[in-house]
Formats: sequence, structure tokens, C-alpha cells
Amino acid sequence: MTTTEEAGVRSPRRERTRERLLDAAFDVFARLGVQGASIEAVCDAAGFTRGAFYSNFESKEELFLALMDREMRTHLADLERSVAAIEPATLSTPDGFRAALRTVIAAVGPDAPGERQWCVMALEFELLAMRDPEVAARYTAGQQRQRNELVAVLTRVLDALGLRFTVDPATAVELLLGAYETGSRAAMLGAPGDQHREVLIEALVDVLTAPAR
Repeated sequence: MTTTEEAGVRSPRRERTRERLLDAAFDVFARLGVQGASIEAVCDAAGFTRGAFYSNFESKEELFLALMDREMRTHLADLERSVAAIEPATLSTPDGFRAALRTVIAAVGPDAPGERQWCVMALEFELLAMRDPEVAARYTAGQQRQRNELVAVLTRVLDALGLRFTVDPATAVELLLGAYETGSRAAMLGAPGDQHREVLIEALVDVLTAPAR
């Protein structure tokens, strides 16, 4: 007989264990760095043994990728909820559209301390991937899955708002992500406000979207 675990569906207990490990990993990675943190430190922070860790993750690298995936899914859910609360009538003017856009950007962005931690961790892991081909393959595959999900979500969001991308959706997402990351780093480094992500994304959205036909 096929068990729930064998079928790829985690039991509630195992899911709770996995979530506690992910929560602990964020705190440990933020404090010690991805490379500086050990599996033992994550287990100690979560209150579990190495056995519990390895029943959920094969390696520290897999743990970090799962953490990134969870963060992305949280942002996508926040994005859809924020758009669902927007009244379509408010989008009929340029000022209304930009106000709605600012609301959406604020909803999907982490708070300032969390954003700084994520930025540092992601950059560190990306450097690790550049040095290790095996990690790079898993990192790029995970990034592509996340981008595909983001394309699907943003396409649904634009449909709901009566809008469309003026370029291929995958290209639009790459441009928006680039602006988001560049603007976020600029803000953390104390760059002028016109280099921050909100300004860059608003300008890009003006170019990348148009009323649906």
C-alpha cells in the first residue's frame, strides 16, 4: 500500500517540522550567513535532531532553496490578495492607477529589516552557486520555476484589472524583477529616492502595460 509520504503528500506533523526548520533557517542564515551557518545550528534553533533535518532536506543548499520558494509563494499570495481589494474604477485615471500600483508594491515587499536580510542571503547564495556547478543547476532551476509562477500570477492580475503586457510576459517579468532587485539594493545602500524600486517599477509598468483589447 502507498503511504501518504510515499505519494509525496507530507503528514501534518512532518509539515510542522519542515516549517519550524525553515523558520529557524531564516534566523540562523540571517545571523551567521548561508555559508557560515551549519546544519547543527539550524537544528538547535528549531529544537530538532539532524535526523529530523535529513528526513526533510538533503542538504543546507536544499534548505535555502526551499526557504526562497516559500518566500516567493508568500509574496505571490500577498500580490493576489492586494489586487483583489482594488476597485477597478480607481484605475481609470493615471493617478488612481499609480496609487493602486504603490499599494500592490507595498503589499508584496518585506519589511525593511527582513528585506535587508533577504537581500544579503540571496546574494551570498548566488555567489555560492557561481562557484559550485551542482548548486548552480539547482539554483537556476528553482529560479525558473518561481519566474514561471510569477508570470502566471501577473497575467491573472492584469486580466483582472483589464490590462495586458505590451511585451512577452516572461520578458516583462524579467524587467520587473530586475528593477525590483536593483531598486531594493539601492535603497539599502542609501541611494537617492529616484533609484528606489517603487519609482523604477512605476516607470516600467507605464511602459510594459496597456488596456486589454
